[in-house]
Amino acid sequence: MPAQLAVVTVTYSSGEHLTTFLRSLDAVTDEMPQVIIADNGSDDGAPERAEQDYESVTLVHTGGNLGYGCGMNRGVAEIDPDIEFVLIANPDVEWKPGSIDALLDAARRWPRAGSLGPLIREPDGSVYPSARRVPDLVSGTGHAILGTVWKSNPWTAAYRADDVAPSERDVGWLSGSCLLVRREAFDAIGGFDPRYFMYMEDVDLGDRLGKAGWQNVYVPSAEIVHTKGHSAGRNPEKMLPAHHESAYRFQADRNPGVLRAPLRLALRVGLAARSRLAVRAARRASSTQSGSTSETS
Repeated sequence: MPAQLAVVTVTYSSGEHLTTFLRSLDAVTDEMPQVIIADNGSDDGAPERAEQDYESVTLVHTGGNLGYGCGMNRGVAEIDPDIEFVLIANPDVEWKPGSIDALLDAARRWPRAGSLGPLIREPDGSVYPSARRVPDLVSGTGHAILGTVWKSNPWTAAYRADDVAPSERDVGWLSGSCLLVRREAFDAIGGFDPRYFMYMEDVDLGDRLGKAGWQNVYVPSAEIVHTKGHSAGRNPEKMLPAHHESAYRFQADRNPGVLRAPLRLALRVGLAARSRLAVRAARRASSTQSGSTSETS
């Protein structure tokens, strides 16, 4: 396995998540593959400890908080181009037995697979909808604006592919929290688009892979557990607007021209309003939690 595989993760004060990531990776591989940690400015010492504890780990300081996609590009650039597959993953991923072998086996069955993604479970055991359709302007806008206030709306259902049972298949895009990418395909499209600081970079990657003739293959026989949002949750005032800006960028890129300018404007206004409401709600939740902690301390 190590001869054809390397692993890249991006850290930003990931703490014990990184320890679990590496420990579980070591447990499911016969020999620890090369692991590149692209660190975006951690202040917890976890990346340095990981490099010290694991001979196969190389720590790369990116020089600042570049975001997820840029950090991944920086990490992948450190890997020998002759290595066929790169496993890119968040540091808050826990590998399950057989997960990596299942992804590699699927890659052999799908020679045009540019990316392959596992079934992702939440910490409570529920399945996260990680294999989705590429959103068009209508479904993307409907989901972006209404997804949190009307969860059963038809645009969100279509975007999340809620009507499709888990099966190994070609999909529009896969969650970037854990992806096995074929290095040839990743390099051919220039990796992640550096304009996306955070969020939607995986949607964009999957869409560009598909347009370049590659496939995005969902492999539910491979399973991981993902503890989401450990970094984003600490700074909602920055992360939530970044999410909405990325959603706008994705649709604006794919719907250029004068005729669609009114649609882009409506999307920008709607997303800006939703972003302000989301930040306000996050602040209220944080204040409520702080108040409850004070009362019980």
